[in-house]
Amino acid sequence: MRQGSQTAPEVQIVAFKLEEEEFAVDIHQVHEVLKLVPVTPLPQAAHFIEGVINLRGEVIPVIDLRKRFELPAQERNNQTRIIIVEIEEHNVGLIVDFVTEVLRLPAEAIQPPPARVAGARNELISGIGRLEGRLLIILNLAKILTMHAKIALEEVIPTPEEHSV
Repeated sequence: MRQGSQTAPEVQIVAFKLEEEEFAVDIHQVHEVLKLVPVTPLPQAAHFIEGVINLRGEVIPVIDLRKRFELPAQERNNQTRIIIVEIEEHNVGLIVDFVTEVLRLPAEAIQPPPARVAGARNELISGIGRLEGRLLIILNLAKILTMHAKIALEEVIPTPEEHSV
Protein backbone atom coordinates (compact mmCIF):
# COMPACT_ATOMS: atom_id res chain seq x y z
CA MET A 1 0.00 0.00 0.00
CA ARG A 2 1.30 3.46 -0.85
CA GLN A 3 2.08 5.80 1.96
CA GLY A 4 -0.73 8.30 2.54
CA SER A 5 -3.39 6.17 0.81
CA GLN A 6 -6.40 5.15 2.81
CA THR A 7 -8.16 1.82 2.86
CA ALA A 8 -11.46 1.69 1.01
CA PRO A 9 -14.55 2.26 3.19
CA GLU A 10 -16.23 -0.91 4.41
CA VAL A 11 -19.68 -1.76 5.65
CA GLN A 12 -20.07 -4.37 8.38
CA ILE A 13 -23.25 -6.45 8.19
CA VAL A 14 -24.96 -9.35 9.93
CA ALA A 15 -26.02 -11.93 7.33
CA PHE A 16 -28.94 -14.34 7.76
CA LYS A 17 -31.13 -16.61 5.68
CA LEU A 18 -34.81 -16.85 4.92
CA GLU A 19 -35.56 -19.78 2.64
CA GLU A 20 -32.48 -19.95 0.40
CA GLU A 21 -32.10 -16.16 0.15
CA GLU A 22 -29.35 -14.43 2.05
CA PHE A 23 -30.24 -11.12 3.68
CA ALA A 24 -28.25 -8.70 5.80
CA VAL A 25 -28.63 -5.72 8.11
CA ASP A 26 -26.11 -3.08 9.10
CA ILE A 27 -24.31 -4.23 12.23
CA HIS A 28 -24.71 -0.77 13.78
CA GLN A 29 -28.46 -1.46 14.03
CA VAL A 30 -28.02 -4.90 15.64
CA HIS A 31 -28.03 -5.09 19.45
CA GLU A 32 -27.87 -8.86 19.86
CA VAL A 33 -28.88 -12.24 18.44
CA LEU A 34 -31.03 -14.55 20.57
CA LYS A 35 -32.06 -18.17 20.37
CA LEU A 36 -35.79 -18.40 19.77
CA VAL A 37 -37.75 -17.70 22.97
CA PRO A 38 -41.52 -17.86 23.55
CA VAL A 39 -43.33 -14.87 22.03
CA THR A 40 -46.56 -13.49 23.54
CA PRO A 41 -49.08 -12.80 20.75
CA LEU A 42 -50.62 -9.34 20.36
CA PRO A 43 -54.32 -9.23 19.48
CA GLN A 44 -55.20 -7.37 16.28
CA ALA A 45 -51.56 -6.74 15.35
CA ALA A 46 -50.42 -6.73 11.73
CA HIS A 47 -50.19 -10.29 10.35
CA PHE A 48 -46.37 -10.28 10.41
CA ILE A 49 -46.05 -9.11 14.02
CA GLU A 50 -45.53 -12.31 15.98
CA GLY A 51 -46.01 -10.60 19.36
CA VAL A 52 -43.71 -9.36 22.12
CA ILE A 53 -40.92 -10.70 24.32
CA ASN A 54 -39.57 -9.49 27.64
CA LEU A 55 -35.83 -8.96 27.34
CA ARG A 56 -34.27 -7.93 30.64
CA GLY A 57 -37.35 -5.91 31.61
CA GLU A 58 -37.88 -4.34 28.19
CA VAL A 59 -40.97 -5.25 26.14
CA ILE A 60 -39.80 -5.82 22.56
CA PRO A 61 -42.10 -6.42 19.58
CA VAL A 62 -41.12 -9.33 17.35
CA ILE A 63 -41.63 -9.46 13.59
CA ASP A 64 -41.67 -12.71 11.64
CA LEU A 65 -39.67 -11.80 8.52
CA ARG A 66 -41.05 -14.82 6.64
CA LYS A 67 -44.57 -13.41 7.08
CA ARG A 68 -43.39 -9.86 6.33
CA PHE A 69 -41.92 -11.02 3.01
CA GLU A 70 -44.89 -13.32 2.32
CA LEU A 71 -42.77 -16.47 2.31
CA PRO A 72 -44.31 -19.85 3.14
CA ALA A 73 -44.28 -20.83 6.80
CA GLN A 74 -41.56 -23.20 7.93
CA GLU A 75 -41.21 -25.13 11.14
CA ARG A 76 -38.85 -23.36 13.51
CA ASN A 77 -35.86 -25.27 14.81
CA ASN A 78 -32.72 -24.85 16.92
CA GLN A 79 -31.20 -22.65 14.18
CA THR A 80 -34.07 -20.11 14.27
CA ARG A 81 -32.95 -16.81 15.78
CA ILE A 82 -34.35 -13.47 16.86
CA ILE A 83 -32.13 -10.57 15.82
CA ILE A 84 -32.70 -7.58 18.10
CA VAL A 85 -32.34 -4.44 15.96
CA GLU A 86 -33.00 -0.77 16.47
CA ILE A 87 -35.71 0.71 14.26
CA GLU A 88 -36.50 4.38 14.78
CA GLU A 89 -35.12 4.42 18.34
CA HIS A 90 -37.03 1.26 19.38
CA ASN A 91 -35.68 -2.25 19.80
CA VAL A 92 -37.50 -4.75 17.59
CA GLY A 93 -36.92 -8.49 17.19
CA LEU A 94 -36.71 -10.10 13.74
CA ILE A 95 -37.33 -13.85 13.50
CA VAL A 96 -35.02 -15.37 10.86
CA ASP A 97 -34.29 -18.97 9.80
CA PHE A 98 -30.67 -18.70 10.89
CA VAL A 99 -27.84 -16.21 11.20
CA THR A 100 -24.93 -17.08 8.94
CA GLU A 101 -22.13 -14.65 9.84
CA VAL A 102 -20.85 -11.13 10.37
CA LEU A 103 -19.21 -9.79 7.21
CA ARG A 104 -17.23 -6.80 6.06
CA LEU A 105 -18.10 -5.60 2.57
CA PRO A 106 -16.24 -2.93 0.63
CA ALA A 107 -18.68 -0.04 0.11
CA GLU A 108 -18.23 -0.34 -3.67
CA ALA A 109 -19.51 -3.96 -3.50
CA ILE A 110 -22.96 -2.65 -2.55
CA GLN A 111 -25.25 -1.49 -5.33
CA PRO A 112 -28.78 -0.08 -5.23
CA PRO A 113 -31.43 -2.72 -5.93
CA PRO A 114 -32.57 -2.84 -9.56
CA ALA A 115 -36.09 -1.37 -9.61
CA ARG A 116 -37.33 -3.76 -12.27
CA VAL A 117 -36.39 -6.79 -10.13
CA ALA A 118 -37.37 -5.48 -6.71
CA GLY A 119 -40.70 -4.07 -7.92
CA ALA A 120 -43.04 -2.95 -5.16
CA ARG A 121 -40.68 -4.34 -2.48
CA ASN A 122 -37.95 -1.89 -3.51
CA GLU A 123 -38.52 0.26 -0.42
CA LEU A 124 -37.60 -2.68 1.87
CA ILE A 125 -34.16 -3.06 0.31
CA SER A 126 -31.34 -0.57 0.77
CA GLY A 127 -28.88 -2.40 -1.47
CA ILE A 128 -27.48 -5.60 -2.92
CA GLY A 129 -24.09 -6.69 -1.67
CA ARG A 130 -21.77 -8.84 -3.77
CA LEU A 131 -19.15 -10.98 -2.07
CA GLU A 132 -17.28 -13.90 -3.63
CA GLY A 133 -20.13 -14.95 -5.90
CA ARG A 134 -22.81 -14.38 -3.24
CA LEU A 135 -25.58 -11.81 -3.39
CA LEU A 136 -26.84 -10.40 -0.10
CA ILE A 137 -30.07 -8.41 0.08
CA ILE A 138 -29.39 -5.57 2.52
CA LEU A 139 -32.60 -4.55 4.27
CA ASN A 140 -33.81 -1.02 4.92
CA LEU A 141 -35.00 -1.57 8.50
CA ALA A 142 -36.81 1.77 8.62
CA LYS A 143 -39.26 0.41 6.02
CA ILE A 144 -39.83 -3.05 7.57
CA LEU A 145 -42.76 -1.75 9.60
CA THR A 146 -45.79 -0.35 7.81
CA MET A 147 -47.37 2.83 9.15
CA HIS A 148 -50.25 0.71 10.52
CA ALA A 149 -47.79 -1.56 12.34
CA LYS A 150 -45.87 1.42 13.75
CA ILE A 151 -49.07 2.88 15.19
CA ALA A 152 -50.02 -0.51 16.70
CA LEU A 153 -46.56 -0.91 18.25
CA GLU A 154 -46.58 2.58 19.73
CA GLU A 155 -49.49 1.42 21.87
CA VAL A 156 -47.39 -1.49 23.22
CA ILE A 157 -43.87 -0.06 23.44
CA PRO A 158 -43.28 2.34 26.30
CA THR A 159 -41.62 5.60 25.28
CA PRO A 160 -38.20 6.38 26.80
CA GLU A 161 -39.97 8.84 29.13
CA GLU A 162 -42.29 6.08 30.38
CA HIS A 163 -39.27 3.83 31.10
CA SER A 164 -37.83 6.37 33.52
CA VAL A 165 -41.08 6.95 35.45
